Order: sequence, then C-alpha cells, then structure tokens
Amino acid sequence: MKARLPQGYGGGPQNMQSMIKQAQKMQEDMARVQAEMEAKEYEIQAGGGAVTVKINGKNEIIALDISPDIVDPDDIETLSDVIIAAVNQAIKTVSDTTSTEMAKVTGGVGGLSGLGGLF
Repeated sequence: MKARLPQGYGGGPQNMQSMIKQAQKMQEDMARVQAEMEAKEYEIQAGGGAVTVKINGKNEIIALDISPDIVDPDDIETLSDVIIAAVNQAIKTVSDTTSTEMAKVTGGVGGLSGLGGLF
C-alpha cells in the first residue's frame, strides 16, 4: 500500500529547494516588516483627548501629554485611570497593527511553523 503525501510534499530535491527558498523569503519579509513596524509611531488619545500617548512600534512610550483640565488634585484616581487606558490602548494598537502586517507576509500562518515542519 502506498502512502499519499499531501500536495506540495515530496517531489524530490527541487521541491525541497523551492520550499526552503520560500521560507527564506518569508523570513526576510518578516524581518523587513518588523523593522518597519518598530520605526512607526502612533498617537492615542483617551478621556476625550485629555491624555495623549505617543508610542513607537517597540512599545516604548515616546511622549505623554496631559491636559490641565483633567488634573484635579482631589481626584488623582481619575487621572490615573485615563493614563492607564491611554497606555493600554496604545500598546494594543501597536500589537494589532504588527499582527495584521505580519499576517500579510505569512499568509496567516502562525509564524513559520506551518511550512511543512521546516521550522
């Protein structure tokens, strides 16, 4: 009884070389996209614009602007909540954008693990 391999498996050395080249190109594309994402900057607002967070693609906070209108010495808790919301949204934006751009390169494959067990 012959075992049937899924399409794209087998086929000799040329097919293996083709798969390796595809994997290498995907790695190069992923590295390029990662570098582009790290260079990007995002500006996120919370509290109706009372707090603005500027973050880069490495999840590093570059700037934090707080409107004087939200600063109330008797209500530091609200200020803290708005800052936390802004920072969390900024981090989520970076993560979501990076995931979306990486999925474009990998075709939705989770990392390189889906490339026929090569990685």
